[in-house]
Order: sequence, then C-alpha cells, then structure tokens
Amino acid sequence: MSTEYVLEDRSHGHARARIRESANKVPEVTVYFWIIKVLTTGMGETASDFLAHTLGNIPAVGLGGLAFVASLVLQFAVRRYVAWIYWTAIVMVSVFGTMAADALHVVIGVPYTLSTPLFMIALAAVFALWYKSERTLSIHSIRTRRREFFYWAAVLATFALGTAAGDLTASIGLGYLGSAVLFAVAICVPAVAHRAGLLGAVTAFWTAYVITRPLGASLADWMAMSKADGLGWGLGPVTLAWTVAILVLVGYLATSRRDVGTA
Repeated sequence: MSTEYVLEDRSHGHARARIRESANKVPEVTVYFWIIKVLTTGMGETASDFLAHTLGNIPAVGLGGLAFVASLVLQFAVRRYVAWIYWTAIVMVSVFGTMAADALHVVIGVPYTLSTPLFMIALAAVFALWYKSERTLSIHSIRTRRREFFYWAAVLATFALGTAAGDLTASIGLGYLGSAVLFAVAICVPAVAHRAGLLGAVTAFWTAYVITRPLGASLADWMAMSKADGLGWGLGPVTLAWTVAILVLVGYLATSRRDVGTA
C-alpha cells in the first residue's frame, strides 16, 4: 500500500492532511498476465475488423470510442485492481487502438511505413513525460491518478504501435503466419536479455508489452482470414473464441486472486 496526502480546507482557515490509502491499480505480472494480454490483442484485432465490416469504419470507431471511454472511467473510479474491470479496459483499448491505427491507413491513407514510426514517437513521448514527472516507469507503483493516467496513455500507444507494426510486416510479404513467427521470436529477446543482465526489468517489460500486440493480432488474423492467407475461420468465430478464452482466464484470476500482489 502507498500513502497519498490530500489537503483539505477547514473552517478555521488551516489546512490539514488527510491520509488516503491507495492500492496498486494493475495486476502482478505472471504467466496469466502475458497469456491474457496476447488474447486481448488478437481479440481486439478481429473484433475491430468485424465491427468495421459490419457497421462501417466511422460508426465502428464511434462505438469503439464510447466503449473505450466508459471502460477507462470505470477503471479510474475504483480504488484498487479489480480483474474484470482492468481487463475490460484492456480489451477496449485493444479494440479502439486497432481502430485508430487502421483509420489512419484505411480512411486517411497514411502508409504503415509512416504510421509505425509516428506511433513509436508518440510512445516515446509518453514515456519521456511519465519519467520526467514520476522518475519511474515501473508498473508496480501505479497508485496515484497521475501515474495511472500515464500508464493508460502508454498502453494505448503500445496497442496503436503494435497494430501498425504488425500490419507493416504482413504487408511486406511475411503474411500473418510469418509475422506471428517473427514476433514470437522477437518477444523472447527482452526476456533473454533481462535474464542475462543486459536489460533492466522495466525496459524488458515494456519491450515485450509492445511486441504482444502484433504477435496476438497476427495469430488472430491468420486464424480468421481466408484460406489463401490463413485458416479461413472468419472474423466473428475467432473473435468469439478468443473472448471466451479471455473470460475463462479472467474469471479464474478474479476468484483465485493469483495476480494480486501482497505489498
């Protein structure tokens, strides 16, 4: 637990400090965290495409934006980490982040070769502002509103960056399966580098976090797309299957509390 001091004005003109306890607002990083994270990225990719094809790009972005805002309002409203609220917000970030990245390419016509570095710059800017303000990028200390704001800004930027990067690799000839293999290998690099003492824990975490987005999206696209490019299972069925998997795992964590820290 951490302590946040909030000044209150009293009728006698003096300011007194009220101590308010605030728990960490994000889950512990376990194997379940990474599995659900990859599942949310894939589900967000196919759900975004399914909504765009069903409703049209503009209505889908509007609906996704409303759901995204509502989920974050709920996440900010609670005082501690709640599994279903947190992962609902992650799913909505995944869906809306995918829509935002796709809208730049499909609606505005920005090529992936440009949007990928643009999102990379945006993420770097979020990290720079976060570190300048808080002197840390660790997710183990998300106990204030300001740190939570920076955290979700970084999460949204990672989803947009990962979407653009995954689409870029798929468009240059690797295809969805080839891209999935590439990112599966890539996600091992920060883990190995950290174990070897070549990369700090915070840098390794955020590097792997970015890579989960194109990894999950490439796998889901490979399952959903036509047999010329994938397995041909369809956007709707793949979205449903990955959603069920997410619900099962989040339900397990909500009851077992395996992802809740003791500090």
